[in-house]
Amino acid sequence: MSNRAGILYIVATPIGNMGDITERALQTLREVELIAAEDTRHSARLLNHHAIKSHCIALHEHNERNASAGLIKRLEQGDSIALISDAGTPLISDPGFYLVREVQQAGYRVVPIPGASALIAALSVAGLPSDRFSFEGFLPSKREARRRTLEKLSQETRTLIFYESTHRIFDSLHDMAEIFGAQRQAAVVRELTKTFETVHRAELGALCEWMAADDNQRRGEFVVLVHGAEPSQSLERVEIDPQALLIELMALQPPKKAAAIVAKLTGLKKNALYELGLRLKSEG
Repeated sequence: MSNRAGILYIVATPIGNMGDITERALQTLREVELIAAEDTRHSARLLNHHAIKSHCIALHEHNERNASAGLIKRLEQGDSIALISDAGTPLISDPGFYLVREVQQAGYRVVPIPGASALIAALSVAGLPSDRFSFEGFLPSKREARRRTLEKLSQETRTLIFYESTHRIFDSLHDMAEIFGAQRQAAVVRELTKTFETVHRAELGALCEWMAADDNQRRGEFVVLVHGAEPSQSLERVEIDPQALLIELMALQPPKKAAAIVAKLTGLKKNALYELGLRLKSEG
């Protein structure tokens, strides 16, 4: 490592509105020697808009592993690098995890430059509980896999947050209504910070009807938020009477098996319970 090791900056960029970028992010993008962008053509609009001249290379899911070694070499030479995604905070349903891990393991600093994030922006306006939530990213594209994933989440009590695409939003909402229940509260947040930004909260069944009635509501980039399941009513702790339980079980099981069951439920010694069972049985 050189005396002047470079730094990897994780820079959040706007999710739509060009004005949603911090002064610190702009300063960082201007000062680094290299910008690693998910799509250089897409990011060029932002960089040109702010007259940022730093050299830009592509870093996406298909080349991240191969490109990371070269980027670490640049850090070793003293160059600092900014990682940006197409929109929002890098690594959130976007590439970058592998690079960050490798850079840290190589002993270099990774510094966050916080800013826009679609999931946080959507949560702030959805009108659903925001104290605890689970971000699930994009659901599987295949229907069976998507439904299996939703089934596993059906009893989750935290607010669920998904990203979804134009092509699957309608089918995904229908699957959610069937699996979570048509009465479950949810919100569709579409085209955040853009011209046709929409925030619509209703029961899942009503959201399906609303979207079916207006094709325009199926266009754009979506965040779907679903109210968590109601917590199951917890049973009050019941004190177990080992002897009474043993007597009941011995009416159905041999003493040895009954003693093993009671031991497992109470933590008492199996042999002692077995001896008690034999004594109770002999006493009638």
